[in-house]
Order: sequence, then C-alpha cells, then structure tokens
Amino acid sequence: MSSLDHPAVAKVAAALAEAGQHDAAKGIRILPAEVRTAAQAAEALGVEVGAIANSLVFRTTGTTDERPLLALTSGAHRADTGALAALTGSTRVEMADPAFVKAHTGQVIGGVAPVGHPAALDTLVDVALRRYDVVWAAAGHAKSVFPTTFDDLLALTGGRAVDVTGQANR
Repeated sequence: MSSLDHPAVAKVAAALAEAGQHDAAKGIRILPAEVRTAAQAAEALGVEVGAIANSLVFRTTGTTDERPLLALTSGAHRADTGALAALTGSTRVEMADPAFVKAHTGQVIGGVAPVGHPAALDTLVDVALRRYDVVWAAAGHAKSVFPTTFDDLLALTGGRAVDVTGQANR
C-alpha cells in the first residue's frame, strides 16, 4: 500500500474535499522519507521551517474534565503550555502521549493533520503562520503533507488565531 492509500491520508483527503479544499486535497504530497519534525519537513520541501504547521496535540485539564487541544504552530518556534492554558481556560496543559493522540485524532505523532479526526478538536492556529503565502501541514502520515494557507487552516479547523508562544503578553 502506498502512503497515499493509507487510511489516515484518505480521511484527510476526504475531509479537505468535503470542506471545499479540493486543491489542498489534490496537493497532498508523499515524500520519499518520513518527516517527523518541522526541520525535516522544511528540508524535504525546500521551504523555511516557519512555513511548516506543526500539529501538536495537548492534554488539557479543566476543573471537571480532560480534553484534547490541537495547536497548529509555526515550525520556527515552540508553543508555551502556560500561554495555551490561559488561552483555553485550562488549569493544566501538557503534551499528549502517543495513545491519547491516536485516540483523539486517529493519526500518529509525526503525521497528525489539522483535519480528518474522529471528532472536531478545539484548535488554536499560530498567528506566526500568517506571514507565509503557503503553509505546509501533515496529511495523516509521517510521509505526507499538503499545501494550505493560514486563512484556510482557520476555516478548515474552526480554530482561533492566537500567539501560541505567549510572547505577546510578556
């Protein structure tokens, strides 16, 4: 089975098409090797690392519940969990373990796409991605990516544009 036939990639392609993002669905690219980091993806695509949208899944804890949070961050910097907690009203935000990621996205770490999940996720989109005409996101497998834009990421995910680094408030 090729990576394009992978069930998670097929779900991402279907979700993109369903959202009217036919060009993005057709633009899914299968790379020769897995790219599990923004630096690896940027090198494989020949783009700036900041144009890579890292899909980071966090476990958030509120006063009575625990839920996933998807942060689409620029590959040029790291998300601040304190800032994410403040943005979501959570008492605690921590990186999710592989089992939690798979359970909530249907995808594995290194290939988590912004879409194609079993249920919609609370999503934050890093405002740093706005500066790139084309943003590259994972497409459900560690060898797959697709081109999109900052605005399309917001529309696709129903996400909120935020500063995930917490720098704006310092």
